[in-house]
Amino acid sequence: MSPQLRSVTAAGQQSVASKEQPYRIKVDDFFAGPVAIRKLFSQLVNNPVPERIALIPSVSYGMANVTRNINLKGREVVLAGEQFPSNVYPWLSAAQRQGGKVSIITPPDDFANRGKNWNERLLDAITSRTAVVAISQVHWADGTRFDLADLRNRTREVGALLVIDGTQSLGAMPFDIQQIQPDALIAAGYKWLLGPYGLGVAYYGEYFDDGVPVEENWINRLHSEDFAGLVAYEEAYQPGAQRYAVGEHSSFVLVPMLQAALQQLVDWQPQRIQDYCRQISQATIEQIQAAGYWVEAEDWRASHLFGIRHIDMPLDKIKQALTARQVYVSYRGSAIRVSPHVYNTAADMQVLAEVLVECVS
Repeated sequence: MSPQLRSVTAAGQQSVASKEQPYRIKVDDFFAGPVAIRKLFSQLVNNPVPERIALIPSVSYGMANVTRNINLKGREVVLAGEQFPSNVYPWLSAAQRQGGKVSIITPPDDFANRGKNWNERLLDAITSRTAVVAISQVHWADGTRFDLADLRNRTREVGALLVIDGTQSLGAMPFDIQQIQPDALIAAGYKWLLGPYGLGVAYYGEYFDDGVPVEENWINRLHSEDFAGLVAYEEAYQPGAQRYAVGEHSSFVLVPMLQAALQQLVDWQPQRIQDYCRQISQATIEQIQAAGYWVEAEDWRASHLFGIRHIDMPLDKIKQALTARQVYVSYRGSAIRVSPHVYNTAADMQVLAEVLVECVS
């Protein structure tokens, strides 16, 4: 999880207290926050139609809306190896139910040109039998960057959908809906969107315009703003992708928190965050590479999330040394995952470099 901005904490505290006086909550309050989130997130990813954004509780929920509206019989889903489970389990389940197949494309064993070669493997795996490519912008374990533009071009050639889990990058790395034109883009809010746990966002493209959501709730129906007319049951949904939003998505605690976080990210801008992370990490990466550690080539890694490996990784020693110096990283598979952001400085990164170099000296 990301650290929580003070402004986000303040928004949550205020919104928790507001239910002490529920009679002050107006009809408009059910809709104003979600509208603001759709607009702010659209600014962040250059989405011209905010109504294509739905509020969701989790990536798995957003993916369930996708898998419910895809027929995989006799076709396959292409996944990158060792993706986060929320973008794997839905596809394994859907393929089993529908008579489809999941093809998992593992990374090369050789570290030389690993990111480039992994991307080429993925492109080669997309054939006329491919129904969906479900992937992230960067790999959650080590920040390997996937070339979404190339993948989009290849999926168009074979008539496949491109579904993206943006949890590992949106907010800290630029993403352009109009450039990539994914069929679905789904993200949890608690990570690089700097929001609370339990609320995320999902973009659904034209393919899903007439789809069936995983649940039916009142607020997603047309004219739900008219509380007096709610029992005049409406067949039509709210425009765009709002049919896919979770019930009770007005969430009077979580919505103001995510809104505050998105406003800060719009002000900061993901490209500036990415540039800053690159700036404070560059010297550290050069130092540890000189000491024998491997980090993905710059063209194929994110700057806000990258993995560190070593052929003889003294992991226990490294864990103890980092803890002693109060350096906090994650351990994912064979990689030490480092996640710098604006809360870090070059001095922080230098401490990391010193520990890692000492542990293999």
